[in-house]
Amino acid sequence: MNLYDTLFWFLSAVSVGCALGVILSRNPVNSVLFLVLTFISISGHYILMNAQFLFIVNLIVYTGAIMVLFLFVIMLMNLNADVEPQKGQLVQLAGVVSGGVLFLVLLAAVKTASPVPIDKASIDIGLITNLGKVLFKDFVLPFEISSVLFLSAMIGAVVIGKKEESAPLPSGE
Repeated sequence: MNLYDTLFWFLSAVSVGCALGVILSRNPVNSVLFLVLTFISISGHYILMNAQFLFIVNLIVYTGAIMVLFLFVIMLMNLNADVEPQKGQLVQLAGVVSGGVLFLVLLAAVKTASPVPIDKASIDIGLITNLGKVLFKDFVLPFEISSVLFLSAMIGAVVIGKKEESAPLPSGE
């Protein structure tokens, strides 16, 4: 077993363990922290796949921004176990059945999966230079259309979020 395999299995164990921590933790803040560790270990998998751009994007966007947002929402909601409604037996049974079906689907997917051979041409597929070449050569029109769409969405958000100016009230003099 070489270093690559050891790192893969270590990161996989950390990912699965932290994902179970997200699900099994009763404290929502602990769940978010386990989710941060899960995202960091998945970022390690991106490095092993030679996808440095996905590694950086996953760290900055998911581990940084989204998790900070989750923590703010959890702390603003002031979750108390005393006021949380209890789940009925039917909801618990539906959760167990859907979890079992998901487990069977994942088991079937793992059973039918076959390893993909790595050729020398695809080793640098995750590098940012190759992504930039493909993005600005083959997909330049969809890229520009999406940038105009994002710009119009930002302008719409500013217009909707801006408070209307009201006329001054007469002073009564």
